[in-house]
Amino acid sequence: MDHEQRQIELERRRRRGARLLAAGEKQAEVARRIGVTRTTVSRWEAARQAGGIEALRRPARFGRPRKLSEKQCVQLVHALKTGALAAGFSTELWTLPRIALLIKQRFSVSLTDPSVWRLLRALGWSVQRPTGQARQRDEQAIRRWKARRWPALKKSQRDRAE
Repeated sequence: MDHEQRQIELERRRRRGARLLAAGEKQAEVARRIGVTRTTVSRWEAARQAGGIEALRRPARFGRPRKLSEKQCVQLVHALKTGALAAGFSTELWTLPRIALLIKQRFSVSLTDPSVWRLLRALGWSVQRPTGQARQRDEQAIRRWKARRWPALKKSQRDRAE
C-alpha cells in the first residue's frame, strides 16, 4: 500500500468513526470497533463537533510546510538551469552544499543537505552523473603519470609505513 492509499484508508476510518459517534455509539466502543485508541476517537469527535465531518478530511499535504514559496522554487530552478558558474562557483558542478549555499544567499533560508535533496526531488530533479569519459582526457599524459609518478608515490607510501 503506497502513501496515498494509506492516507485515503485513514480518512475512511475517521469518517466511519464519526458516523458511529453521530449514531450515538460511545467513544470506547468506537475505538474498539475501529482499532484505535480512545484518545484518537476523542480527537475525531472534537474535530467533528468543531467542523463537521469535513473536519476529518485528510489534509492536502502532511508534514512541515516547505521553507521556500512556489515563487522561490521557480527562481531556484531558473538559477540551477543558468548554471553554477553564473551563480559564482568555480566549476559548473552542482552539489548539495552549493545548492544549499545558493538558497541561503538568495532566499535567506538555511537547509541541510538532506532537505536540499528532498526539495530537488520534489521539483523533479535527480542525480546526474557523466556516462562517459571527459572529452579533454589526455591518454598520453595518463600513461606517463602511471609509468613515472605513480610508482614513486607508491614507493614513498611504502617507505613511510616501514
